[in-house]
Amino acid sequence: MKLFLKLDINVLAKKILEEKLKSFNIRFEIVNASEVLFLENIPTETYHQITALLEEYGFEIIENQKNILVQKIKDAIIEMVFNEEAPNVKSSVYLAEKLDHSYGYLSNIFSEVTYTSIENFIILQKIELTKHLIVNENLSLTEIAFKLNYSSVAHLSTQFKNTTGITPSAFQRIITKRREIATKNIN
Repeated sequence: MKLFLKLDINVLAKKILEEKLKSFNIRFEIVNASEVLFLENIPTETYHQITALLEEYGFEIIENQKNILVQKIKDAIIEMVFNEEAPNVKSSVYLAEKLDHSYGYLSNIFSEVTYTSIENFIILQKIELTKHLIVNENLSLTEIAFKLNYSSVAHLSTQFKNTTGITPSAFQRIITKRREIATKNIN
C-alpha cells in the first residue's frame, strides 16, 4: 500500500519551531515560517543550543542583514503569489510597500545575494503554483492563467516551458498518466 501526501512546508516549519522552542521554556512568537520573535533575553548558551537543535531540522539562522532582507523579500513574494487575498498590484509596488524600501534597492540587494532577479524568483513561484493547481485543483490552463494574472495562456505556457523544460499540457499528461498507473497499482 502506498500513501500519497501533500506537504505544506510553512505549516511543517511552524509546527517544528513551536515544538522545539517550547522545550526551552522561553517566551516567543512565531511571526511566520522563517521568523521568530523572542519576547525575552536569551542567554548565549541557550541561543547556541537553539541554533544547534534547529539546524538538525534544516533551519539556518540568518544573521547577515542583507540575507535577512532577502529572506523577507522571498517570504513576501511567496505570500503575494500563493495568497488569494493578496492585493492585485504590481509586484514592485507590493514589495516596496510591504518592506518599506524602494523597489530598486530591494532588487539590487536580492540580485547581489541570490545571483538572480526578483522577477525570476516570482516566475519560479508562479510556476510552482501552476504545477500545484494542475495537480491538485484540476483547473484548466485558461483558469490558471487568469488566477495568476497572466496576460494570456500563451504567456503562462512560455514561462512554464522555459522554467521546467516541458509545456503545461505535457505536464498535465504526465500527471494524468501517473494517476492512472497509481490507480492500477492500488486495484
